[in-house]
Amino acid sequence: MNFRELWSKLVTTKHQMNFALPFFHMQSEPFWRIITKPGAFVPLTSSHSIKSLGSLNENIQYAEIDKELWDLMLNAQTNLTLTKLLLSTYFSESSNVTLEYGELHEIEHQIMHDDQYTYKARILDIENNYNNEQGQEILYIRCGIFKREIPKIYNYTCAISKMRIATSSNAQLVDACHIVPFSVSKNDTITNGISLCPNLHRAFDRGLITIDSSYRVKVSPKLTEDDSPYSIKQFEGQEIVLPSITSQYPLLENLDWHSKEKWISN
Repeated sequence: MNFRELWSKLVTTKHQMNFALPFFHMQSEPFWRIITKPGAFVPLTSSHSIKSLGSLNENIQYAEIDKELWDLMLNAQTNLTLTKLLLSTYFSESSNVTLEYGELHEIEHQIMHDDQYTYKARILDIENNYNNEQGQEILYIRCGIFKREIPKIYNYTCAISKMRIATSSNAQLVDACHIVPFSVSKNDTITNGISLCPNLHRAFDRGLITIDSSYRVKVSPKLTEDDSPYSIKQFEGQEIVLPSITSQYPLLENLDWHSKEKWISN
């Protein structure tokens, strides 16, 4: 959403607003690296451009910024200097605008505080009132905030394994997992999320594990595995780690849906 706001304030040419284009093409710069999902590749148009935001979301896992640049961006003074330099170099006609991020902060507030019905109504409104590319862009941004906020409220800890790894490079090693898939729920609010390490995230999505109304892990009886210190079965009956704020706990209604609709019980 920052991208849309800044574009409308800064760009005075007839270029088309498309978040996927700068995200993809900045890899021509030495500080920006695109990391694709395992086994994925990015299909390109005849002009060697990315096809759409959907293609970006489907095939690209994330982008990396050089640590030296990241450190400069974290410093308030150097960040301001970089911002002024970019504005004066590329947007001289618009460099006097005030850069605000009210719309993005509003989305963050919705994800943190909306009930599931209010949030779903917002998503349906987006799907009904924006063209396909604009709608994809907005949903992509909302999903990104969800992926950022869920690990944060779990203190970057896997709720089941309790794995927590902190790094100086800002690498995130736990995932934000939807309890009821977004395709079903249209729900990115935090009570539809849980923080899981990648292997348990996949097991949860595939119904090999679930979480009951007492916030305890249930492992599918259909799961077979070799003896291993990384066994999933070791978590059977274990109470999960929960956020420090009760209102941020996974909604029991969502956990119940997962137990009934996804968990392989027999």
